[in-house]
Amino acid sequence: MDMSGRIELKAPKQRVWESLNDPEILKACIPGCASLERTADDGFAVVAVLKVGPIKAKFQGRVRLLDIVAPTSYTISGEGHGGIAGFAAGSAKVALEEIDPQTTELSYYTEAKVGGKIAQLGARLIDSTAKKLAGQFFEQFSLQVSGQAVSDNN
Repeated sequence: MDMSGRIELKAPKQRVWESLNDPEILKACIPGCASLERTADDGFAVVAVLKVGPIKAKFQGRVRLLDIVAPTSYTISGEGHGGIAGFAAGSAKVALEEIDPQTTELSYYTEAKVGGKIAQLGARLIDSTAKKLAGQFFEQFSLQVSGQAVSDNN
């Protein structure tokens, strides 16, 4: 499954870059994220609870940042295991372009694969869930970098 897109953010490029590397901001933006901890300069351990169709699972995994060209681009690569539900693995190439001093365009291209029970749900359901989760991430990320985010009440 592949996905790409662009989003215009009302924030300077440097703030967007810093936010893409901030574990607290990422945790607040990743749907279902229970924890996100930096394990190295280029890596994180993550736990997320996700629902794909009728399957709800707790995924534990690792995320690495590769091909870093600060403050312009990187590739984020990760994998997570959800026990009997299966696994998910993928990567996203993320690039930032300054439109003006207060506006940044973020473009992304993702590749992902799933296995186990989740893979048996069918490509259409998996694709629509992935698009929904990406939409939720970017909506919250936009609010975070523009300073309009509300505190999490979970």
